[in-house]
Order: sequence, then structure tokens, then C-alpha cells
Amino acid sequence: MCKPLEIEKDIFYVGVNDRTKHLFESLWPLPNGVSYNSYLIVDEKVALIDTVDICYSDVFFRKITSLLGDRPIDYLVVNHMEPDHSGSIGLLVNKYPDISIVGNKRTIEMLKGYYGVTNNLVEILDLDTLNLGKYNLKFYLTPMVHWPETMMTYLQEMNTLFSGDAFGTFGAIDGGVLDSQTRIEKYWDEMIRYYSNIVGKFGSPVQTALKKLSGVEIDMICSTHGPVWTKNGRINEVISLYDKLSKYDADSGLVIVYGSMYGNTAELADTIAVSASQNGVKDIVIHNVSKSHESDIIRDVFKYKGLIIGSPTYNNKLYPAVESVVTSLQNRNLKNRYFGYFGGFSWSDASERLLKSFAEEMNFEVVASPVVIKQGMLDEVYEKANNLGMMMAKKLNSDNSK
Repeated sequence: MCKPLEIEKDIFYVGVNDRTKHLFESLWPLPNGVSYNSYLIVDEKVALIDTVDICYSDVFFRKITSLLGDRPIDYLVVNHMEPDHSGSIGLLVNKYPDISIVGNKRTIEMLKGYYGVTNNLVEILDLDTLNLGKYNLKFYLTPMVHWPETMMTYLQEMNTLFSGDAFGTFGAIDGGVLDSQTRIEKYWDEMIRYYSNIVGKFGSPVQTALKKLSGVEIDMICSTHGPVWTKNGRINEVISLYDKLSKYDADSGLVIVYGSMYGNTAELADTIAVSASQNGVKDIVIHNVSKSHESDIIRDVFKYKGLIIGSPTYNNKLYPAVESVVTSLQNRNLKNRYFGYFGGFSWSDASERLLKSFAEEMNFEVVASPVVIKQGMLDEVYEKANNLGMMMAKKLNSDNSK
């Protein structure tokens, strides 16, 4: 029998792990799996916080039944309607027909749209509360973190925040649910990848949510993906990371992203990297778009302040995989980057014009003149590439000295 874990008095983890799915949202690789987290609060009334992906509903319901037996669930609180968290709602309503479903106006609209659920709905407003007996839940609406209906639920007497997708991470839970029970370093880059790919567009709403919660005492954060963050673990670092990422702040390192058909653009990328390194930049990541997955590229661009993109001209456009990365960064409203660009062509150049337009649209600070190859790698091209690496290093080094 699957047993739920009591993570704090009267709070039970009833989530599940998915180590089968290859791509989250059919887009983002899951080399270490992912968890779908759900929580039960057992008081005079029983409240369930979110459900799980319908593929794992059998394990989910066995965990609940092993704890509650025949006792009903009084409330389902829906913090987020994305199907990896709401997928089991239809089955839940069939099993507990008298359950009341708690959500905001947008949640209720989506409950009908996704699952045809229209009965026993409790519509709440921002900062409303719900009494369970000795415990009280308080609701904080956090729209566009990262859907319009998203909200967070705060268990007041336990200083516990059920945060929905916020503060979540890729990676299944390998035994320990609490951050203090596991080696958390394995989740760190995956948390940045999760944020940058899933939430990254919504920096301003995340800042609004953080400000709304800034006066709330939080000892534990129960997200819908990844470990539970605790006061004795990494909770302060996690909140600080979200604050940093949502401001589009970054560490003083350099990401070089390039596409190359015949090796010339790749050689330019290496030349620029060597120059940046010789001028003091230690954190340098180079991504060949034909090999690196876009989600890893986006993660690193969110991590580091310097960004240099290189592309050959292809059918009078950017190289297709470079164009995809550029579009993804535009879609995430990326800000506050030092930028450089390079490219190549044989008879008609488009990459310089298109990457310049990208920099202008994003309001990036261009650190040096672009480097462009016409057909072959001449000595003057190497000189310009060295200059681009050097100028980027100067910018990054000047930030370090402040």
C-alpha cells in the first residue's frame, strides 16, 4: 500500500513521480523525471491542495485512501488548472461527489471548460480565508504566474505556502520530499531551467506576487513540482533565486549560441570565447544549436549577463535553429543583457541585419561591432572576433568591479 508522507503535523504529501515522460508539455526534456505534488491537510475538515496528472491517478487515490479510509475530502483547493495538476479532478469528483471545489473566478471558468464541473464550487476573492477547524487557509491571487487563474494558498497557523507552479523544478523526488532530506544541488540548474522555460516570460507578475507575499512569514513552501522548501533548508535561497530571475538579473558570465553548416561560424564562436577567457571571463558556455536542446540554451541565457549569438544566413533568414532560439528569447521578454553577434554568408547577408534588429527590439546593450564572414575566414575576421570577445569581457569585468 502506498503511504502518504507527513511532512509537517497534519500536512501530508500525496504527490507522485513521473519517470516515464520524455518531454514536459511535449517540449522540454525530462532527463531526471518530474514530480506532480499534491497535499492533504487533515483537520476537522479535510482539504486537498491540487491533484496530479491523470496518468498517475491510481497511485494518487491509493495514497489518499490509505490515509483517510472512508473519510471524505471536504475541500479541493485548485491553485492551478494546468492538466498536470488538475487532470484527476473528474475522477476525484466521482469518488467524492460532495466535495467542494475552491478557486477564483478564472478557475471556475476553467473547471467548466476542461472537465464540465459546475456544482459544489466555492468562489474566493483575493485574501479570502477558509476555516478547516483549528487551521485557516488564506488565498493570494497571483495571476500570470504563469496562467491567469494561478493563486497560492497559505496555511496560516503553520506558516506554510502552497505555491502552485511557483518555486517548482524539474526532477523527480528521489526519496526525500523535504529539501533537508536530499542533496538539493541536483535540482538547482533544473529549477533555473524550469523557471526560464515555463515561467520566464512573466517576470513582472512574479515580482508582483513576491511583493504581495513579502510581509508573510513563510516557513515552508509546498510547490507542485520538486522538493518542499523549508526554513531549515533552502527556502531563502529559492525565494532569492526567483526574485533574481524575475528581475532578469544574471551572473557575470557569457553564453555564446551559434549555428554552423560548414564550420566557419563555429570557429568564430571558439575564437570569441578564447578572447573573452584571456580577458578574464571564467564562466563561458558555448551552445551549438544543432546539438544543445533549446531549453538548456534558454536556461543559460537566464543565468548569465553576456550573450553573443552567431548565425549563417540561410534562405535569406537566420539559421533555423538560431531563429528558434531568438524567437524563444523574444517570447520570454528577456532584459538586461550585454549583447554581441556574428555571422557568415556566401553571396547575400541577412544574419547581421536580423540580429541587429533583435538586439534593438530587446533593448540590449551591444558591446562591439558585429563580426561577419563573407565566404572564408580571413585575418581581419579573426581580429574582429578577438575584439568582440575582449569588449564583452570588459563589460562583464566592469560589472564585477562595482
